[in-house]
Amino acid sequence: MNSKSEASIASVPELNQSISGSAMDRRIEKKSIGPLKVVGVLVISLVVGVGGWLLFDRGAQRSLSLNQNQINSAIVETGTFEDFIPIRGRITPKRTVYLDAIEGGRVDRRVVEDGALVEAGDLLVVLSNTTMQLDVTRNEAMVTEQLNNMRTIELQLEQNRLAHKRNLVEIDYQIQRLQRRLERLTDLDDAGVAIKSQLEDTQDELSYFLSRKAVTLESQSTDARMQETQLEFLQVSGQQLEGNLELVRRNLDSLNVRAPIDGKISGLDVEQGQSIQRGGRLGQIDDPDNFKMTAYIDEFYLSRVEVNQPAYLENGNENGALKVSKIYPHVNNGQFQVDLVFVDAQPTGLQRGQTLQGKLTLGDTSDALLIPNGPFFQETGGRWLFVMSDDLSSAVRREVRLGRRNSRDIEVLEGLQKGERIVVSSYANFEDMERLTLN
Repeated sequence: MNSKSEASIASVPELNQSISGSAMDRRIEKKSIGPLKVVGVLVISLVVGVGGWLLFDRGAQRSLSLNQNQINSAIVETGTFEDFIPIRGRITPKRTVYLDAIEGGRVDRRVVEDGALVEAGDLLVVLSNTTMQLDVTRNEAMVTEQLNNMRTIELQLEQNRLAHKRNLVEIDYQIQRLQRRLERLTDLDDAGVAIKSQLEDTQDELSYFLSRKAVTLESQSTDARMQETQLEFLQVSGQQLEGNLELVRRNLDSLNVRAPIDGKISGLDVEQGQSIQRGGRLGQIDDPDNFKMTAYIDEFYLSRVEVNQPAYLENGNENGALKVSKIYPHVNNGQFQVDLVFVDAQPTGLQRGQTLQGKLTLGDTSDALLIPNGPFFQETGGRWLFVMSDDLSSAVRREVRLGRRNSRDIEVLEGLQKGERIVVSSYANFEDMERLTLN
C-alpha cells in the first residue's frame, strides 16, 4: 500500500513541485500608489474633517443653554403709546454776552469783582497798551494832517471862484466905461470935431474887454463844474477820514472794558499786571432773571427733533411749558445738544446750573402693540428679538420691525403677536445665538 501511494504521488508533477518548495518561493509584486493619488486622498480627508468640525462648532455656537433666572422676559401687549423721550437738562441764562479783549494789553485795574451785578456802560477792567497808544497818536496826527490838506484845497477852490468873480466885476466896469466913452466920441465924430484915432482905440479896447468877458465866463463855468465834483469828493474823503479817526479813538477807548448789557458778571478771573492777548476771554455777563434749559439727547432722535417742538419741565409741583429754540446738529459721544426756552412765565426758584427732569414730545399718543424698553435694544438695534415658546422651555431668534420708543415702551410694527413672551434683558452674552434652551 505504501508503494502504491508513493507511485501515485510521483505521478503528479504539480504536487511534487509543491512538496519540493519550488512553487512556494514565487515573488508576489506589490502595486505602487502614485503621489497625486496620495495628495488627493489627503485633501479629501482634510475637507471632510474641517467641514465636520465647522458643522459641529456652528451647531454648538448657535445654541446655548441658560437658566431662566439669568434672563428677564415680558409679554407683548396692546396699550397707549406716548411719543415722548425723557430729558435731563441744565438751567442756564437765556442770554449770555462774552467779554473779549478787542486789543490786548496789561491789566492796570479790575474795577468789579466776579459775581457782581452790573449795568450797561459800567467800567469793569482797565488795560494799558503803550504800543497801541503810540500807534493811535501817530494815526491821529496823520488823519488830522490829511484833513488840514483837504481844508486847504477847499480854500484854494473858493479863492479861485472869488478871483473869477472879481475879474468879471472888473471886466464889466471896463466895458461900461468904454461904452460911455464910445458914445461921446461917436457924437463928436458926427459933429466933425472928434479925433479919429481916439474913436478907433476906444472901439478896439471895448472889443478886447468883450472878448475877455466871454473867455472869463467860459472859464468860470468850467471851473465851477469841476469845483463842484471835487468838493463832493473832498467831502466824502473827509467823512471817511473822520470815521477812521473815530475808529482809532474807539480802539484806544476799548482798553477800558465796559459792560455791554445789564446782568451778572462771571468768570472775571484777571489780576493786576496780568497780560491779556488780543481777543482773549475776560469773562461773561449773564441775564440773572431769565433762563433757558440746555439738554443732551440721544443721536437716535436727531431726525425727529425740530425747532418749536413742545416739552415740559418737571420742577416739583410746578411744571413749565418749554419749546425747542435751537438744535446743535454736532454729535458728541452719541448725543446732540438742544436749547429749550419757556413758552410762558418760567417757574419760580430756578437757579443757574440746576439740573431738572423733563419730557420732550415727539408726536401724538396712539394705540399700539407694545413691548417694554429694555437693554436688548442696544445689542439688536430693534431688528430682532428672542421669542419664548409657550412652555417657556426655549427662545428662538426672530426678525421684527420696531417703531417709536420712549423711556418705557417700544412700538411693535411687525414680527410679534399680542400675548407672546420675549426676552428683554441684555443679549450681550448670547448675541450670536439662534436658539436658547431654558432650564
